[in-house]
Amino acid sequence: MVQPSFHNTTPTPVTRLWAWVLGGFCRFNACLTALQPLALLLARAYVAQVFFIAGLTKLHDWETTLELFRSEYQVPLLPPHIAAIVGTGGELLLPALLVLGLGGRFAALGLSVVNIVAVVSLADIAPAALQQHITWGVLLAGLGVFGSGRWALDVPVLRRWPALAPTSTMHHTPSNR
Repeated sequence: MVQPSFHNTTPTPVTRLWAWVLGGFCRFNACLTALQPLALLLARAYVAQVFFIAGLTKLHDWETTLELFRSEYQVPLLPPHIAAIVGTGGELLLPALLVLGLGGRFAALGLSVVNIVAVVSLADIAPAALQQHITWGVLLAGLGVFGSGRWALDVPVLRRWPALAPTSTMHHTPSNR
């Protein structure tokens, strides 16, 4: 006995429309995926320049920096001169690592600590300044979670020495696609 076929081989207008919509969605998704390395690079560069310039400013006038850490900035747990050295060092070294994508997650998380300490250590912070710190914090959190992307020095380093990265992060992160 022949079974009736419920599969219509001729596409209906609704089926064609649905295929067109899904195809467009897939192409749009592919375009956005292709832009990920650029977006991550731009996020790294933007945040890195903000912190690096802050570090250069502190270094340029060290006496004023020390005075600010003594009087304005109330950094918890550290004496002012040590906080000035550690903060300035972090603002100079970590952005360089971040923009290069070398230890990018480490650099992003380190700058997150610098960012949080900056907000906590200021007794009065203007709402606009707080908003900037929140924006930097969100970008840094994203970089910490998703990594630096394909356009980072981590990629050739981890390709050369795969034992440096856990297997699960080498094969499943967006930064290595």
